[in-house]
Amino acid sequence: MIRSLVLAAVAAVSLSGCALLSSPDPIQLYRFGDPTGMATTAVAEPVQVKLRTVEMPQASQGDRLLGVTGAEAAYIKGARWVSPAMMLYSDALEASFASQARAVRLIGRRELTPTTRLLDVDLRAFETRYDYEGAAPAVVITARARLLRFPERTVVAERTFTVSQPAGENRVSAIVAAYDQATRDLNTQIVGWTDANAVGD
Repeated sequence: MIRSLVLAAVAAVSLSGCALLSSPDPIQLYRFGDPTGMATTAVAEPVQVKLRTVEMPQASQGDRLLGVTGAEAAYIKGARWVSPAMMLYSDALEASFASQARAVRLIGRRELTPTTRLLDVDLRAFETRYDYEGAAPAVVITARARLLRFPERTVVAERTFTVSQPAGENRVSAIVAAYDQATRDLNTQIVGWTDANAVGD
């Protein structure tokens, strides 16, 4: 009888240990933006525009997807970006300039080419917004872009862009698709705006 109780206790401890060491729920990795944009046909002597480090709210700049419902915020469970969102966005913006810009050439963060213009992009919002819990959300991205003369650092042009892209349903795959589309739309607007304002000044 005593031997049976001891064996039962050992089994219980063993099962408890297994529960503590069980694997966590799997996390799926996602990305947005196309980092390999094809080069477009630009003017013979494009304006050299240096991209400054993109700014993003601290809650959004890492590898987690931020969800907001009214005054409440939480990260979406089971999903992460493959790299920090700030890095993915910067890569996507550079790719958009490479594939769409005609009057300017964007000098990336890793280049040391001389420049006469600086592009400053500050993302004020980069989040998944819900009207109520469980609703199909919308991805909202708001960015303030400033084009500056260099080396004077005076403002040539400034504009705030906002894109709201509904997700087809309240599923991670649909939300990621909405981030991808919203990023593409925003970057297309920023490229066109930069093209229009960098020349003739």
